[in-house]
Amino acid sequence: MTTRVPRTLLIILAILVVLGAGIFFAVQYLLNRAKPFVLGEHCQITTPDGTLELDIEQSQVAATIAAVAARRKLPERALEIAYITAIQESKLSNIPYGDRDSVGIFQQRPSQGWGTVDQLLDPVYSTRKFFAALEKVDGYLDMPLHDAAQEVQRSADGGAYADHRATAVILAGAFGGRVPKAVHCWYPPAEKPVKLTPEAARKELTRALGAAAKKDSWLVATWYVTHAQQYGLRQIGYDGVRWVAESGHDGWKDDKSTKGAPMAIG
Repeated sequence: MTTRVPRTLLIILAILVVLGAGIFFAVQYLLNRAKPFVLGEHCQITTPDGTLELDIEQSQVAATIAAVAARRKLPERALEIAYITAIQESKLSNIPYGDRDSVGIFQQRPSQGWGTVDQLLDPVYSTRKFFAALEKVDGYLDMPLHDAAQEVQRSADGGAYADHRATAVILAGAFGGRVPKAVHCWYPPAEKPVKLTPEAARKELTRALGAAAKKDSWLVATWYVTHAQQYGLRQIGYDGVRWVAESGHDGWKDDKSTKGAPMAIG
């Protein structure tokens, strides 16, 4: 014997299914919209050597150090030396104070001839000074990383630099551009319109990287992502993928239209 389901019941069930689906997608939409506010500001770095998180300022400093290294055509090992130094000295932050008269990401001292306070608080300038000193160290590429760092810094405890080797390897692979799609950042929408422009971002990148440097690289795309909040960049496209600020936590998504040099859209 076959029991027939009343037509009215079928209609009610269909309505419930539609309402359920609508509620599900509405909740998903609201969660996605709320995610930037809930998650705050951060960047995630992922390479085959590991995963770590930095705040946006730290990521900007890491990207700038990598750009200056590329401008000087330095190998990845030199970049690792710079990173273990900056992590130990300032935690990759551009701080206006330190031991005695030390300032900046490498805690360089004006009284020791590194430059003025204003100069040393410019990450591009201070990184150039660090690499210029490092390149004068005979055989620095063949030394343990912490020994090379100590030759430049002359710190009271040079052995402390060795504690940051694993982190430096991850940072160098990601920000140096060897590992694609390694860095993505997220942050809430700005309360006020950002006055800086994509053109200002390109000028600042050129100041760090150099006008003649190759602009078609993951190093450049990563620099743009870490500076997107500062310059009001909404999207970065490169190498068949795209990062969108509104959904920055989701990382890089496939987009075959993104070919050629990294594209930054304000």
